[in-house]
Amino acid sequence: MTRVSGVGDEAAASLADQIRIHRALGLDGLELRTVDGRGLYELTDAQAALMAVRVLTSGLEVPVVATPIGGRGASIGAPRALDLAILRRTAEIASLVGCRHLRVMSYPNDGRPDAEWRKAALARLTRLTRLAEDLDVVLLHENRHGWASRSAAASVELVTTVDSPNLRLLFDTGNGLAHGYDALPFLWEVLPWVAHVHVRDGVRTEDGAEFAVPGDGEVGVADCLRLLADAGYDGWYSLEPHVARIPHLGVTADPATLEAGYRTCAEKFLTLLDRGGARTGPWPPPRKP
Repeated sequence: MTRVSGVGDEAAASLADQIRIHRALGLDGLELRTVDGRGLYELTDAQAALMAVRVLTSGLEVPVVATPIGGRGASIGAPRALDLAILRRTAEIASLVGCRHLRVMSYPNDGRPDAEWRKAALARLTRLTRLAEDLDVVLLHENRHGWASRSAAASVELVTTVDSPNLRLLFDTGNGLAHGYDALPFLWEVLPWVAHVHVRDGVRTEDGAEFAVPGDGEVGVADCLRLLADAGYDGWYSLEPHVARIPHLGVTADPATLEAGYRTCAEKFLTLLDRGGARTGPWPPPRKP
């Protein structure tokens, strides 16, 4: 069964508006990254309890909760104890809304040689995964920042080296635009370990990427959808369009523009899903040698 959610703060800052917009669009879930501008791990117990009541009474499921672990604001030299504390707190709050899947990345380099970066990233993700096992949560590594995001081969090496059902992959269709790879070949290689999918489209620019409505860019979103469907993927699709909010660049439109852009992207994506993914190239696509 295809289930569709969206990253809530791409639609609105407040939880109330996030819920309202996702329900109005007829989506099945709400992926939580920030609530009223704060990460879940930053919420007080009282704020977390109120958040949980609002979500649970909305009828929306929470498939994934984001963490900042290993992302753009971190580096491979960041304190380990802080990440472990963030993981524990995020898992505690995510449990209030019945969510076991937490998004992580694998640490941007701080200038050390590639071999040392690889060794440190594998060690840190292994330690985090062992804690995830104890907490009964699943870490989802996104192909955006860090050592394992450099290539599909590195992502596969990460999950096979750590070798735990508590570490899987989150594939974002649009991340390759700014990171130098094409989505479909990357997906081919990591497909057996993909447990969650972010949907984003856009075009490459001299400055990196310009994001677009799903299906209107050069990513090949439809081909990715078809490959996932043919492979029997039964996880969630989650909209993260970045058309009016780009968190890592500090870009956010006014509330009305943010909501309108998100609605347009969601409606177009739902149309693509209804068509089962309109093929744009030869099928099946060739595997990367």
